[in-house]
Amino acid sequence: MKKIAILVFFFFGCTFSVQAQNMTNSDLEKIIYVVSDSIRGEEGNWQFMIKGRMLICITDTVNNRLRIMSPIIEQKTLSHLELLKLMEANAYTALDARYAIAEDFLWSLYLHPLKELQKDEILSAISQVYTAALTYGTTYNSSGLTFPNKKELEEKKEIKGKM
Repeated sequence: MKKIAILVFFFFGCTFSVQAQNMTNSDLEKIIYVVSDSIRGEEGNWQFMIKGRMLICITDTVNNRLRIMSPIIEQKTLSHLELLKLMEANAYTALDARYAIAEDFLWSLYLHPLKELQKDEILSAISQVYTAALTYGTTYNSSGLTFPNKKELEEKKEIKGKM
């Protein structure tokens, strides 16, 4: 009886995990439709607006890839100092979203395998791309979470050492 229970648990557990990790274009479009102010495009290639900011979502189901991105500014307007800030943000404050240059523009960008994504991860990705684009030029962050840099870690050690 115990073996049957384990077998049933294993079978349903595996079935659930496969179903829970099978994001499709149809599922993705429904999520984008709900969170956006407007959406246009076709399966696997959507442009949508959130609070006046354009985001683009492109999928490649053959290669199991998803890309969500938002244009920020033309590349030619970036100074050397801004490029350094963007690279530092990619290490500490941009988290799952990234700053990237493509087609002569600076973008906030999220890349991930499509099928493995869950609904909450898609929502987080959209939020992070939106926030990274919005905070360009100020805090360069994609959410409230940041990783401390070397200087911040040293300052924390000094404070703890004084206690």
